[in-house]
Amino acid sequence: MRVFANLDEVKAAKGEELGVSDWHSVTQEQVNLFADATEDHQWIHVDLEKAAKGPFGGPVAHGYLTLSMLPKLSGGLWRVDGLSMAVNYGLNKVRFPQPVRVGRRIRGHGQLLDVADAKMGLLATVLVTVEIEGEDRPGCVAESLALLVP
Repeated sequence: MRVFANLDEVKAAKGEELGVSDWHSVTQEQVNLFADATEDHQWIHVDLEKAAKGPFGGPVAHGYLTLSMLPKLSGGLWRVDGLSMAVNYGLNKVRFPQPVRVGRRIRGHGQLLDVADAKMGLLATVLVTVEIEGEDRPGCVAESLALLVP
């Protein structure tokens, strides 16, 4: 995990790698709970028998479930000490190059793309790549925006 003492250190790190998070296992229970929360019960996510015969060889996590893991994965990439708060500000670009199969492990890889002064503090743009263990292509690539408030 990359630790910054203050916003000046964050500004100085523009363009640098933040590192990688710990691995997280994607479980069928997690997929089922996400399906219930979003009312997206498509068979590729929740019907184990049908999904086993489908194009991915088993059930896959929702793309938006993978995206929703960004706060957890990003939290293992970097932090700034001394802030009053850090909030998700939004996303610029999101892609899902490959589905994440249930039972696989994912982790975040981060790069600090940009920083900009904001009324409340600093707006950081972090490129987060959700890597899938044993796969060449990631499950998600997103430009995540964080508002850092001193």
